[in-house]
Amino acid sequence: MASLAKAGAAATINDVADRSGVSIKTVSRVINQESGVHPLTREHVLKVVAELKYRPKLSARSLAGARSFLIGLLYYDPSAAFVGDVQQGATLRCREAGYHLVVESLHNDAPDLAQQVARMVSALQPDGMILTPPLCDNPKVLKALRDNQTPYVLLSPARDVKGVASVRMDDAHAAEEITNLLISLGHERIAFIKGPADQAASALRYQGYLRAMKAHRIPVEQDFVCQGDFVFASGVEAAHKLLSRRVRPTAVFAGNDDMALGVLAAAQRLGLAVPGDLSIAGFDDSPAASLVWPPLTTVRQPKNAMARVAVEMLITSNRSDAPELAEDDLHRVLPHELVVRDSTSSLKANTGAQGKRR
Repeated sequence: MASLAKAGAAATINDVADRSGVSIKTVSRVINQESGVHPLTREHVLKVVAELKYRPKLSARSLAGARSFLIGLLYYDPSAAFVGDVQQGATLRCREAGYHLVVESLHNDAPDLAQQVARMVSALQPDGMILTPPLCDNPKVLKALRDNQTPYVLLSPARDVKGVASVRMDDAHAAEEITNLLISLGHERIAFIKGPADQAASALRYQGYLRAMKAHRIPVEQDFVCQGDFVFASGVEAAHKLLSRRVRPTAVFAGNDDMALGVLAAAQRLGLAVPGDLSIAGFDDSPAASLVWPPLTTVRQPKNAMARVAVEMLITSNRSDAPELAEDDLHRVLPHELVVRDSTSSLKANTGAQGKRR
């Protein structure tokens, strides 16, 4: 059994191979989580790796497999909660696989956006990129990555693109579910606050709201539909418009939690009881949704899980033994969860200043 060159020296892949009694190639396949290694052999090699405290150098790994072991995450999103959960999920999966995550914020409307992406890819040589909304739907970004032959996964795109990997949840169906919940509680005057037009989720969530209202034959009053931009202040502004009406809504469904929190703040400033006078629902299940009073009814979007799946798809695509994925396998749809909390309740029989129900 070979020993380390000198006491205290960092272990090398040769040391791991010698002590394990396997080839360097087998050690490399175990470290890179590639197939073709017997489970008992894999377990033995990993035990030796732990004993020797072996840490492969990124540069050496890159030369050996023509990989950088870097994955990029590109975002432009005013909601810190969304980006935070995505980053956490991607970071943990990268760490488990021996990769590093590089996070970059890009302005979706920057005139030199394509050049920024090209420079970034040239400098980092990432093994792949994860694109969040709205960058995942920006043709300049997609072309820059294609031109540089960089694999990418779209996170929550507006639509599936043939031959391009994507991970999402069904935003329209989730919005339909939460609207149906409000209707089941007796609400008919349900207002909706849209997100920004450049976010695909905005249109999908509005579509789900409309679908539920139509299914129950409840007319949608255009004065009950307000434009927001996924930030707290726009929720406050929309709420003041909605709640200053002579006949105001009995429930407000905001396109994300940040705007729903703005509605909650505005309602409380106006002296309205939530949910007694006004039921409020959001979307995302951000950390703040369960911390405010009353806690928000919302949709739990599997952001962390979506990011992990996106990383896994990129890692798998970079393996030499990676199979060709069928079109259906390229597009992953993860389940969401309706989280019912205290910000919604059944409509009171006596609505008082809110006017008579239809």
